[in-house]
Order: sequence, then C-alpha cells, then structure tokens
Amino acid sequence: MGRKGTMTDQTIDSEYLNETLTVKIYKPETFSPLYKYNICIMQDGDDYMQLGRVATLSDRFHGDQTIENTIFVGIHYNDKYDRREKYHPEGKKFTSYMKFLAMEVVPLLDVELPTYHMGGSRALMGDSLGGTMALMTALRYPHTFGKVIMQSPYVDETVLQEAEDHDALATMEIYHTIGTQETEVSTTDGKVQDFLTPNRELRDILEKNCHSYTYYELDGEHTWKYWQKDLKRALPTMFGSENP
Repeated sequence: MGRKGTMTDQTIDSEYLNETLTVKIYKPETFSPLYKYNICIMQDGDDYMQLGRVATLSDRFHGDQTIENTIFVGIHYNDKYDRREKYHPEGKKFTSYMKFLAMEVVPLLDVELPTYHMGGSRALMGDSLGGTMALMTALRYPHTFGKVIMQSPYVDETVLQEAEDHDALATMEIYHTIGTQETEVSTTDGKVQDFLTPNRELRDILEKNCHSYTYYELDGEHTWKYWQKDLKRALPTMFGSENP
C-alpha cells in the first residue's frame, strides 16, 4: 500500500555539528499552505518511519481526523556510535545536537512550512536515548518545544536532576512510556541496565511538576514491537483533535 502523504528531504549544513544532516519531512495528503501545522520532530527518524510506521499512522489519523494537522519530521543518525555521541547526556555532541535542533532545524521548518511558530505546537519524539534527547532539549529550550513523546527513555542521575531543577515542566505536555520487562536492557556501551526503576523515578518528578503528563507502563521489552503499537495511542494523545 502506497503512502498518501508526501516525503521531501531538506539538508542542513550544521554549524554546531560540523556535518551535513538530512531532514525528512512527511506532509499529510491534504497538505495546503493555507492551513497551519503542528510539527513532530523525531530522533531516530528512519526507525520511526520504517519500524514505527509513522507515515502509515499519519495517513490513517489524518484520514479519520483523529489528529489535527501534523507534519512529521525525521532526523537520523550515522551509526550507533554517532547516535550515542548525539543523544547520550555524556555524549560529546549532546549539547551541539540540542542547538542544532533548536537553532537550525526549527528555523528551517518555520521558513519551509506553515507552522504556528509556537512551542506548544512543536513536539520532540524519541525512543530510548532518542527519548532522553527529546526531554533534555525541551527542558533546555522550553519556548521552542512544548511537547515531548518519549518511549522507554534512558534515564540517569543527570536526567533526573535536570527534570527536578526545571520550571519549564510547568508549561509542558509529556507522553512517557516504559516496559515492565525493561529491567535488563543492553546498551551501546556493552552494559546491561535496568531502565524501569529510573523511569519510575522520573515519573514521580514529572507527575508532580508537569502541566500535562501521560504515563503508561507497557507489558513489554525495549523493542520496536512495543513502541510501534504504543504510537497508535501516543500520536492521538499528543496531537488529537480533542486536545484542548
């Protein structure tokens, strides 16, 4: 079955990362410059398109008006080591990648697309370390990004501290899931870590401080099988037509 929307590519010669990155933009079938659009920027962009089937979900949810006008934007990594450098709180490119998102990707999208130019209409989405990156960037640039979707994010002391310290949560909408079987997750650096416990600690902080917070524990592991299913709920929750 073919996609109904249109995929276009833009490239950015990033000053912050010192490399050229491709930004993939998926517009709904009914796209028109006369309407305004929410933007969902996905880390692990190719994975969200291929394994998460975001284009198919976008087609379906726009078709039956489950979600409001939303454009999905994917940015991918070069390899798993590059991904860690960019998305991990201790990665060498972590801060540069945040700047790239806030100061290079968003301005490009605001020029190319009919966006609302408001944080509340821009979401960052990611799985695992990509979810960590989404949350940390939104905390750092709360006026640019008002929504976060994080699926099984990697959570350490840095992340917990950052969430605890930021007033930005008071205005943010966050969708957060973790699998109950995510107690032994193999990470890129060859370690095995418990993701569930720190995610529950993060939940306690977010429940207390976040303006609008949705949290689910999935009966599953740290894999796309569960994230893909969960997207069927995540996207309507964050971009749903009923959203206030």
